[in-house]
Amino acid sequence: MGRENQTWMSEFILLGLSRCWNTQVSLFVLFLVMYLVTVLGNFLIILLIRLDSRLHTPMYFFLSVLSFVDICYANSTVPQMLVHFLSARKSIPFHSCVLQLFISLAMGSSEFFLLGAMAYDRYVAVCHPLHYTAIMHGGLCLALATGCLGAGFMNSLMQAVIIFQLPLCHNVINHFACEMLAVLRLTCVDISFNKVMVAISGVLVIMLPCFLVLFSYARIVAAILHIRSAQGRCKAFETCASHLTVVSMCFGTAIFTYLRPSAGSSAEQEKMVALFYAVVTPMLNPLIYSLRNKEVMSTLRRLLGKLSEKSRLLTVSC
Repeated sequence: MGRENQTWMSEFILLGLSRCWNTQVSLFVLFLVMYLVTVLGNFLIILLIRLDSRLHTPMYFFLSVLSFVDICYANSTVPQMLVHFLSARKSIPFHSCVLQLFISLAMGSSEFFLLGAMAYDRYVAVCHPLHYTAIMHGGLCLALATGCLGAGFMNSLMQAVIIFQLPLCHNVINHFACEMLAVLRLTCVDISFNKVMVAISGVLVIMLPCFLVLFSYARIVAAILHIRSAQGRCKAFETCASHLTVVSMCFGTAIFTYLRPSAGSSAEQEKMVALFYAVVTPMLNPLIYSLRNKEVMSTLRRLLGKLSEKSRLLTVSC
């Protein structure tokens, strides 16, 4: 096939996760619940941070941006996947496929940079507590968040342009979404250059933030060990535990998907890992940050108390 065939390709067929109808219905129910938890949980995090002035700190600012990114990431793939579970023909228009790959890759890349910025924030908070507010001022936080999103979108734009300029041999994607590696398998030319670009992108987008996280936490651990009181060490560790949990999940799945040797990977394994990263991780992020965070839980209890009081007053007045 020539390049002109790729230009006029109108749609792609997604094989999805299963061809069994009963399995697809069960997966639809499961992922619908997970999707609702993801959207509502992350929206609740943003709402709580917005409503409580005590949460207007750099750490919670970055957490609200992370929740926004998770909502966008989930919406880029999950709604279409839910529709396809109940559809006989699992097709996606060409331009929708391009947009899906661009948005999901941009959000995923931005999340890695954000986790690096959040690690730097925790480093300053633990290692330089007296200068924390002076260093992590509003302008720097906004610049870091903007830079993380900008870098994510630039990486995604570069990858999308390179991938969709390639001639494609067929339009059947062995995946539940238009994922980068799955689309590359459709090409009918040598993709050695693209593999090099994926590797370079992986180093810049995944490994650089990962090294920043490791460096930050090495300094944090060293600082915590110098704290004399056990209570102080425990408090310092609690401020980092939630972030470290999320970092382990995100970087672990990404390194497994994009940075291991291609000979050791398979389409089915990549689908499972991508599913974990697209559905499970965005759902767990608000749960981890809320359940392990006393300030967020305290704000949630106060909000629920106010709503309960207003409901009681309305009932009495009626």
